[in-house]
Amino acid sequence: MLQRLAMTLATLVVLGLLFGWIYDWATPRFYGPDRTPSFQLGVLHGALMPVALPSLCVGKDVPIYSPNPPSRIYKIGYIAGVNLCGVAFFGGAARMARKPRDAG
Repeated sequence: MLQRLAMTLATLVVLGLLFGWIYDWATPRFYGPDRTPSFQLGVLHGALMPVALPSLCVGKDVPIYSPNPPSRIYKIGYIAGVNLCGVAFFGGAARMARKPRDAG
């Protein structure tokens, strides 16, 4: 039981570091002031928003929304991106929960 908890915590720390690194890499490429808010950019920003959590938790102020005045179509894309990311995460978690575990 203790070993399983340690593995879960280690996995969460590694994933947090990985997500923070990915977000740090993506920020200058996809959040610049020269980017025009579009549906595709909204989907990308929405999908990246949950990945911003580790960076925000360690005190880094990172963007999670377009710096330009977003249009309605950008906002629809943003919502779609957040929901797609949630479906992927929770769908994967549900699949892992149903997977049989070895008796050890």
